[in-house]
Amino acid sequence: MAALRDREPLRRRLRLRFAFVLCAMLGCGDASSPPFQVPDGFPTPRIPEDNPLTQAKVELGRFLFYDVRLSDNETQSCSSCHRQELAFTDGLARSVGSTGQVTPRGAMSLGNVAYSATLNWANDRVVHLEDQARIPLFGENPVELGLGGLENVLIARLEADERYPSMFADAFPFESEPITVENVLRALASFQRTLITGESAYDRHVRGDANALSASAQRGLELFFSERLECFHCHGGFNFSSSVDHANNVFDQSQFANNGLYNVDGAGGYPAENTGLFALTNLRTDMGRFKPPTLRNIALTAPYMHDGSLETLEDVIAHYARGGTLTPDGPNAGDGRTSPLKSAFVSGFVLTSEEQADLVAFLEALTDTDFVSDVRFSSPFGPPASR
Repeated sequence: MAALRDREPLRRRLRLRFAFVLCAMLGCGDASSPPFQVPDGFPTPRIPEDNPLTQAKVELGRFLFYDVRLSDNETQSCSSCHRQELAFTDGLARSVGSTGQVTPRGAMSLGNVAYSATLNWANDRVVHLEDQARIPLFGENPVELGLGGLENVLIARLEADERYPSMFADAFPFESEPITVENVLRALASFQRTLITGESAYDRHVRGDANALSASAQRGLELFFSERLECFHCHGGFNFSSSVDHANNVFDQSQFANNGLYNVDGAGGYPAENTGLFALTNLRTDMGRFKPPTLRNIALTAPYMHDGSLETLEDVIAHYARGGTLTPDGPNAGDGRTSPLKSAFVSGFVLTSEEQADLVAFLEALTDTDFVSDVRFSSPFGPPASR
């Protein structure tokens, strides 16, 4: 029996590989033809071979994403911390889990998450959405959805639902028992890969619409991409982030940077609960290094920074203009501008009040109103009372 169990992972990989090949032959979705529209100028997202993208899988993932039964006490779903109207963030400085525990960091936007080289604020090891979904579901430090050790409870809930048995069968037609934890993760990842945002006023401007941007936003665009401000070095490219991946990418483009938000010890230190990549590597040079998130829909995702410590876009601009934040007192007191560990691109600059307004106008022009109202991404259950 032990020998048979040892062979099961290999058998499963072979079944998945066969499913991928057959699915491609039948035209039900593969890495080269995902069941969603990629905006003009965008590359094709990278789709894992062991989780080909199909419409049935995406729809299953949408139901699961909004289902509170994916939390132990059935009070929260993935969407609780990733609200569509807020570009799939939650409007909190630090997210709150289903048990009331406050997490160390804020919820990142899921817009264009399919293009992310890494998937957490300060973890360079989580690079697949399937792996990332496991953390909020089953993680215990902090507790988010609170299903750690309760995998059987989750499966029993899904099996007892009138919809899910047939939906899992449609999404994973080559498996005799498709309702599994691994398939929950695959479906959630598939839905998230379709959350593509690329129809902002800025995008219309790039595609030739001369009236898409106001004069102020156009001036802000020039400032953003200037060497004077240096913004584009960490927030450039089609996704306004230096941490990107796609199907044709052959280089590691993951990036983490210290932006001088804190300097608690005069040597570049960050608060103990949020030391960035240092918490994983224990390398002093990784202290305070966090992922530069996409700036798409940034006007909807306040408060800002990994811990929500800056409330407005004006606060963010002031931080970079100064070359780091000054915290005058309290446990995190220190001057981020003098940090020896901050990025060389955070060197400070001077803006007039008009230039600041122009830069804000440009950042607001990165809002994709269609994305945050698209019914394909909204709850399939309708308002809570009608579920």
